[in-house]
Amino acid sequence: MPFRLAALLPAVLLMGAAAAADINVPVLVPVTGVFSLEGGAQRNGAILAMRRAPKSVRVTGEVYDTAVAPDVGVQAFERAISKDKPISVVASMIGIQLLAMLPIGQEAKVPMLTTSGTARITEMNNPWIFRFFPADPLAKEVHVRYVVDELKKKRVALVYQTTAYGQSGRAEIVERLKRVNLEPVMQEALELSTRDMSPVIGKIRAANPDVVMLHIHSAPTALFLRAAAQANLGLPIVAGSAIHQPSTAALLEPGELAGVCGEANASPVTGETAEMRAFLKLYRDEFSSEPDGFALGQYDGVMMMLDAVAKGANTPAEVAKALSTNTYKGLAMTYKSDGKGNMAHTGVIICYDGKTRIPKIAKRYENVTGVLPK
Repeated sequence: MPFRLAALLPAVLLMGAAAAADINVPVLVPVTGVFSLEGGAQRNGAILAMRRAPKSVRVTGEVYDTAVAPDVGVQAFERAISKDKPISVVASMIGIQLLAMLPIGQEAKVPMLTTSGTARITEMNNPWIFRFFPADPLAKEVHVRYVVDELKKKRVALVYQTTAYGQSGRAEIVERLKRVNLEPVMQEALELSTRDMSPVIGKIRAANPDVVMLHIHSAPTALFLRAAAQANLGLPIVAGSAIHQPSTAALLEPGELAGVCGEANASPVTGETAEMRAFLKLYRDEFSSEPDGFALGQYDGVMMMLDAVAKGANTPAEVAKALSTNTYKGLAMTYKSDGKGNMAHTGVIICYDGKTRIPKIAKRYENVTGVLPK
């Protein structure tokens, strides 16, 4: 059945008292389909920030469901731009959709705020994209460093998704392993439709690795971890950012998470600081659910944009200039553009103890670029 543009979700009017600036910030994210967990978190983070805009800023944000297909995302983007005349947009975190949206945003000269990890989005000389989540080069640098330097593993089984996100992460992992004279003993690409993980578990056993690295989306991550636990795979598993999501962990029993680690930008549910605990309570009160790093990254990104508006940026070009040049202390980290729109330069490794679905921070990596030496 062909994809079609989902009905627009209700607009949300978000305002501060004595508003001096009126802006539109459409939220274009997948809230239905296979990416709804990620997109829903991104939406919530954006809306939470808008509801707490500075008093001098009045924000109207309408949520457009981009579903799954790239053309649906493009249609939603074009409709939002023509209808809302936005000062900025929250753009889908799903790499294949965002890559299709980028030319539209560049032509319209509107800043795009995202939490996508796909490396390529900031490698296309587009000055209008701003990423508030570790790009794959940074995230996979952290991922590989932990496996090699902390766990001291050498025989890597790599499982990745066939999506743009999966392909991007796989390439970054392989390059970083090569830097330390390693290559995976086994690689397997999974379609999003894959439900039976027993074949890939069998291939992993046959390859005799000493660690499994995952770079797959939320639902497949949960399916893989359940299958690994049921099969008593008995290997350390270091996953991608999907595993830090409470919505992913909720699909598993705590025992199925025992010894599983993953990379992320932050872990809001861990509540490391007073500020993070305040955000956690705020999010729970607003949405009756648990925040993840995607929600937090999008919250920080929108807050940085709103801060720029409150300080006088009143056109898309002025907002883009502020995002390109300013430094902003968010909840997850301090953000500053590297000149390409990569704003995040910190990553963490979280691990589960098998007793709870709340992970602990095992390792923090700060001021990481992810750039490999030539």
